[in-house]
Amino acid sequence: MRAVVQRVSKAEVTVGGKATGAIGNGLLVLLAVAPEDGGEEVAYMIRKLSGLRIFPDDAGLMNRSIADVGGSFLVVSQFTLYGDVARGNRPSFTKAACGEHAEALYTQVCSGLKAVGFDVQTGVFGAHMEVCLVNDGPVTLIVDTGTRTG
Repeated sequence: MRAVVQRVSKAEVTVGGKATGAIGNGLLVLLAVAPEDGGEEVAYMIRKLSGLRIFPDDAGLMNRSIADVGGSFLVVSQFTLYGDVARGNRPSFTKAACGEHAEALYTQVCSGLKAVGFDVQTGVFGAHMEVCLVNDGPVTLIVDTGTRTG
């Protein structure tokens, strides 16, 4: 599982001109699922996203988590994070999970974040979406379960 995480002051996702999710202060998470991902990766992603200390404290240091600042999540599915452009100019998406598997795990991540008390907004899985955001910092990180050490 792979996520691009952006600290935002606001973010919104629309489908067909209609907002499906919007947040103020929080994290925009673009999330992709690999074929071999399962429950262990879902649990890791929930734990990591909930605990990232990337919000500033009173001294301006990144010491606060999303829970500490009362922030929200906007989680958007994005299989293109597994796009491989090593050969040629057209990306290959063979490293991304099929739709049914990816949607199930994407839903589990969103449900898991809600279950631990977060406001979670979403896009529409598999739809053509437009994402607007104000990246705060800018702060952008990549969380990849394939490179985790603990």
